[in-house]
Amino acid sequence: MTTSREVRLKSRPSGMPVADNFEIASVELPAPGAGEVQIKNLWMTVDPYMRGRMVDRPSYVAPFQIGEALQGGAVGEVVASNAPGLKAGDLVQSMLGWREGFNAPAAMVQKLDTHGLPPQAFLGIAGMPGMTAYVGLLKIAALKPGDVVFVSAAAGAVGSIVCQIAKIMGHTVIGSAGGPEKCAYLKEIGVDHAIDYKAEKDLTAALLKAAPGGIDVYFENVGGEHMEAALNAAKQGARFAICGMIAQYNDSEPPPGPRNMALIIGKSLRLEGFIVSNHFDMLPAYLKDLSGWIAAGKIKWKETVEVGIENAPTAFIKLFKGENIGKMLVKLG
Repeated sequence: MTTSREVRLKSRPSGMPVADNFEIASVELPAPGAGEVQIKNLWMTVDPYMRGRMVDRPSYVAPFQIGEALQGGAVGEVVASNAPGLKAGDLVQSMLGWREGFNAPAAMVQKLDTHGLPPQAFLGIAGMPGMTAYVGLLKIAALKPGDVVFVSAAAGAVGSIVCQIAKIMGHTVIGSAGGPEKCAYLKEIGVDHAIDYKAEKDLTAALLKAAPGGIDVYFENVGGEHMEAALNAAKQGARFAICGMIAQYNDSEPPPGPRNMALIIGKSLRLEGFIVSNHFDMLPAYLKDLSGWIAAGKIKWKETVEVGIENAPTAFIKLFKGENIGKMLVKLG
C-alpha cells in the first residue's frame, strides 16, 4: 500500500453525532521501517464506548483528538513486514481501526489464529463483546443456578451473547429490544420472553408480566427507563452488571437519575459497573467455552455490515439509532 484513507474527528459532537463531526483524509504510507509492519485492514468495529472518547474529559481511556484519526478494534492482513515473527499474509488484530491501512511497530499488533472462525468474529463474539457478556454474567453478576436474567439491548452485540450464555447455562432469560424484527431474533436465539420496549407503555409492567416472581440478574446496556424497570422488578439480593448506558451517551446535560434508587437499600441489591479490559485474565476460559458451544451448535451470532471506510461514520451513528442487530462492523479492503 502507498496511500490509506482514514476517518478523523473533525469536531466534538453535541448530542447525537452527525456526519459533519467526521472527515475522511488520505495519508501516504512509506515502506515499513525496521521492526515495523504494514497492515491492510479488512474489518473494523464501531462500538458505543467510542462516543465517550469524543468528549474532552478524563476517563478510563484518553479522548480522541480533533484532527487525528480515530481508533478502535480492527482485523487486518500483513502486506509487508520488517519484523521477525510476522510475514505477508498473516492476519493480525489491532486497535488501529478507522483507517484502511497503517505502518506500526510489530508490538502494536497481535497475530491472529482464527481457529476456523471468520476473522471478523474476533471483533464480536470471539472478541470484546463476547468477553464482556461472559465477564458480566459469570464474574460481575455471579450467575447462580435458577436465576431469572433480564437483558437490555438484548439484540445487540453484547446483549445477544449474554442471552445465549444464560440460556446455555439453563436460566430463564428476558430480553428487551426495539421492534418486531429484533424481538423475532431474540426468540430465534432462545430467549424465553422478548419485550418490545418501543411497543410498551409501561416497561415495568411488561417486565413483571414476563417475570411475576421478579428478576435475579440484570445486565444493563441501556440505562434510563430500563434501569427503573429492573429496580422495580428486582428480587431481594438481585445483582446488576452495569456494562453500558447507551440511552444517555448523547445527552448534552446529565439526565435525571432513576426515580426509584431507594429500592437498592430495601432490596439489598448489588450494582457493579465494569470495564472488560480489567478482566482479560478470563479470556482463555471464555475462548475454551466458546469453542465448545460453537462446536455443539449452541450459540450463533449476527452481524450488521457497512462497506467502505467512508461509511464508518454512518455505521457508528446507526448504533445510536438502534439500526443494528448483533455486531455492527465495517468491511474494508
